Amino acid sequence: MNPTLQNWLSDQLQSLKDQSLYKPLVELQSPQGGTITVDGKRVVNLSSNNYLGLANHPRLKEAAIRAVQEWGAGAGAVRTIIGTMSLHLELDRRLAQFKHVESAIVFQSGFTANAGTIPAIITKEDAIISDELNHASIIDGCRLAGLPSEQRPIYKHRDMDSLEEVLKRFGSYRKRLIITDGVFSMDGDIAPLDTIVELAERYDAAVMVDDAHGSGVLGGGRGTAYHFGVHQRIDVQLGTLSKAVGVMGGYIAGSAALRDWLTQRSRPFLFSTAHPPAVTAAILAALDLMETDSSLTEKLWDNTRHWQSGLRAMGFDLGVTQTPITPVVVGDESKAQQLQRELFEEGVLALAVVFPTVARGKARVRTMPNASHSLAELDQALEAFGKVGRRLGLI
Repeated sequence: MNPTLQNWLSDQLQSLKDQSLYKPLVELQSPQGGTITVDGKRVVNLSSNNYLGLANHPRLKEAAIRAVQEWGAGAGAVRTIIGTMSLHLELDRRLAQFKHVESAIVFQSGFTANAGTIPAIITKEDAIISDELNHASIIDGCRLAGLPSEQRPIYKHRDMDSLEEVLKRFGSYRKRLIITDGVFSMDGDIAPLDTIVELAERYDAAVMVDDAHGSGVLGGGRGTAYHFGVHQRIDVQLGTLSKAVGVMGGYIAGSAALRDWLTQRSRPFLFSTAHPPAVTAAILAALDLMETDSSLTEKLWDNTRHWQSGLRAMGFDLGVTQTPITPVVVGDESKAQQLQRELFEEGVLALAVVFPTVARGKARVRTMPNASHSLAELDQALEAFGKVGRRLGLI
């Protein structure tokens, strides 16, 4: 191995540790649930995106097993060669139906959906207009589009005056694409999609929304666009299949022309093997549950209200959240890491989030109540937060 590279890697890792920015991987030793096993210890799990508790649901597991028996373990090819099974086409149709749009197409992840869609629909004659707090996958998708930075203006977070000012300045470009998260993953606030759509229509721009954290949570589970009633006025909707849906993957929902174009020009779709049958069948089972059992979303929101009201009553700063994403804002990176460690000792897994995921000085422990939590588990976690928060001088 090359010593120059290896020495550089060691130096960079040590620098992260010195700044309290190093994040070791957490080993999960049990299925996902309200309580899990980590390092041999049973702890209340407040770090999962498993919003509806579907990741370990019996119906999903049964569907996955049946699919393996009928279709095998893998798809065997990319979808554009011979990897498109009937299951995959059924899932595309079901997602379009679920989102109340014309068509949909599945990708290997939400990240690849952004990385594969933005460059495919943007040319050098266009401009991309992006919220300043958009997810890293949107940022990378915009970079992959190959536009110079001056054609990728950023507007202030959720600031519609700032967005309108950018739209006015960039009126000469052939296409303007406004891109925003539906729900912002670190703060839990919601993009004002109704106003964004109105501005887009006024200035002849297209809209793309990454609804990874809105799917299964808002709009009766159909997401942020449905929550605002603008789902048929948005050109591109991205959803994830690995959070509320409980499995893995991402998808793009919109017009039939959009789907057709992506099958021809989206590089992750063209050059990645299709989802295994078990994954596809489990997602279909999750959609069945999401469409027929509203109690899952209701339980998520009941638990969210219980959790957030308990933290606020103790004096914790939860920022501007409007969703189950519940950041306990600390500020200092080392103190956020210490809060994570001491909570684990008290039987709670709640992970610190530091730079570069959030800005320096904005460190927090990000907590995620979900539908699989019992009130007893949440109360146990609240007791631990109170105990550690007082000890660290956070409340």
